[in-house]
This record gives sequence, structure tokens and C-alpha cells, in this order.
Amino acid sequence: MKFVDEATIEVIAGKGGNGAASFRREKYIPKGGPDGGDGGRGGNVMALADRSINTLVDYRFARKHVARNGENGRGSDQYGAGADDVVLRLPVGTVIYDADTNELLFDLDKQGESVVLAKGGEGGLGNLHFKSSVNRAPRKFTYGKEGEQRRLRLELKILADVGLLGMPNAGKSTLISKISNARPKVADYPFTTLHPNLGVVRTSPSKSFVVADIPGLIEGAAEGAGLGHLFLRHLSRTRVLLHLVDLSSMNPDEDRIEVAVAEMHAIEGELRKYDAELYAKPRWLVLNKFDMIDNAEEATQQFVEQSQWRGPVYAISALNGDGTQQLIYDLQGMLDKSKADEQRAQDIADGTAEFEDPRFDPNRDSQA
Repeated sequence: MKFVDEATIEVIAGKGGNGAASFRREKYIPKGGPDGGDGGRGGNVMALADRSINTLVDYRFARKHVARNGENGRGSDQYGAGADDVVLRLPVGTVIYDADTNELLFDLDKQGESVVLAKGGEGGLGNLHFKSSVNRAPRKFTYGKEGEQRRLRLELKILADVGLLGMPNAGKSTLISKISNARPKVADYPFTTLHPNLGVVRTSPSKSFVVADIPGLIEGAAEGAGLGHLFLRHLSRTRVLLHLVDLSSMNPDEDRIEVAVAEMHAIEGELRKYDAELYAKPRWLVLNKFDMIDNAEEATQQFVEQSQWRGPVYAISALNGDGTQQLIYDLQGMLDKSKADEQRAQDIADGTAEFEDPRFDPNRDSQA
């Protein structure tokens, strides 16, 4: 299936049905009075977040979505039927913007979340609503209202806990294939990853997290060079970024440490240009392909000193799995703590958190 993470569509809700102007006419019932019913409501166009869908490819081609109109009211107090809603199933993580104003409208970040993209018009009133003691034969009725019409831009931002960053051929696809159930294309040439890949990493029967791999970045990506800039948005929801650096320079005339440091700083510069919030996310340094070099500890120390890196550092070989187990267990611990802190903050905001006063000791009186 082709991966598509952007689409522009037009949604048109249904028009409400017109009210009816009618009078009751039956034998032996003179002056039966008004009996015109209301028109039915026009159909809504709605969006539903569905985790079984992982691409917007269906909306790249089906760009216009129109709901049916409501039925007109009829005599004998008959109301028109309301039209059925049109439901667009979108991947979880889809962000919906107004294509004309660029206003953020909805963020479908939860499974089963449903929103109204375009509201159907209300049905018109029949003449039975306008009878009174001074107007017993009203001929007045109202027309149904037009439904909303919008041009929308859909953007998919993948929901993942951990994002992989790095130059092309840094080993991101190899790493995600070793630690998760993802099976991306892996080859000994750069730019093998052409679209994001997701993998679930299970650290115990009850614990797991999701890793996202995007195409490699190159210098100038923020200005449109390469493919990586097209998919950087997929890292915006992650809690931590793994910055993979390849220390195994194949050119004997190059200082592999200097080359790796320059590549790392280039990626940092592209992140800063693209999105300051993405650049500010927690980032761990992962030095890869240590099975291809000698003196791994010395190389690690040299790289940290020359790059002036201050965060967590891991030396691994994604190909044979060396060092990856410690990395994923540390990631799981960090993610557990991050989610617990968020839940605690949410409980405090909701007023449901239980505060503990450290000065209070329930055993103080008994000890005295």
C-alpha cells in the first residue's frame, strides 16, 4: 500500500428539507387546520479515528465528500426524514486544518474519536408551527438551511513514543528491524527508507512502546533537500528522539570522528530550522556500527569530547544486536516515568490527585 500522509479534500454537508404548508382536509372535519410537517435535517460529514487505517491514500483520489439532503415535510403532520451522516475513517494521528485559513480544527489522536467536519442544515418549519388564535390558517413555512461546506487539509502525524534520527545509511532501519516487529527495507546503500516505518518494541509481557523510523536527513533538509523533511512531522508526537550516528567511515583519508561530529551537528541544525519544539525534545545519542571499528570505548570518548555532547550516550551494533537490550530497557523506564508524570499533572489539574504532606507522619504519636 502506498504511504500518503497529506491530502486536501472538500466536504459538503446536506441541505435541510423544506417545511410544508398544508391543511387537513377530511370528510366531516371542516376547517381541519394546518398540518404541514417540518423538513428533515441534512446529513453531516464526520471524521472517525480508526487505528486499522495507516495512510491517507484513499483521500488523495476521493477529494469530494457530499452528504445527502434532508427530505421535505409533508401534509398530515408528516415530518421529512433526516439524511444519514457521511463518516470518513481517518488514521489515528490525523490533524485537520482549514485549507483556506490554515486554522487547526481537529487533532484525532485517540482511537474512536469522532468529530463533525461539516454540519448538515436544519430542516425548515411546517405551517403547523405558525397557527395561533388570530391566525388559524397560516400559509407560512420556512425553507431548510444550507449545509456547511469546507476545504480541509489532512496531515498524518504518526503516534510513536520514540523517533529515530540520522543521516542516510546510519542504520536506523536495521535497528528498528532488530528491536521491533517492523520489517523495513534494509540495504547497503543510502536512502533505502522512502516512507516512515513503525515498530512495536516489547520489553515484557505487559510493557511495550512504539518506534518510528523516517527517511534519513541530509544537510539542507529544512529547505527541501532530500526526503527526510517531508516526514519530520511524524516525530512531533514522540517523547524522545534517538540520534543515530555512524562511526564507521569507509574513506581511509577521512577522520571518522570528525566526519561523524560534523554529520551530527548538521542534523541538529536542520532540526532547529524545522521546528524549535522538535529540537527541544529529549534526545539520546546512539553511536552505531561499533562492530566495524576498533577501540570502541576510545572512539566513544573522542566523539563525546569533540561533539561536546551532554546527554545519554549508547554504543551499539544494530546489525548483531550488541548494546540494544540495555538501550530499549532504559527507554522503557524513561517512557514509564514520563507517562506517570503526565498522569500526575493531569490528576492535579482535574483536582483528583492526593497530596501528601512530607511533614505528616501517621506513626508520630505512637512513636512518642
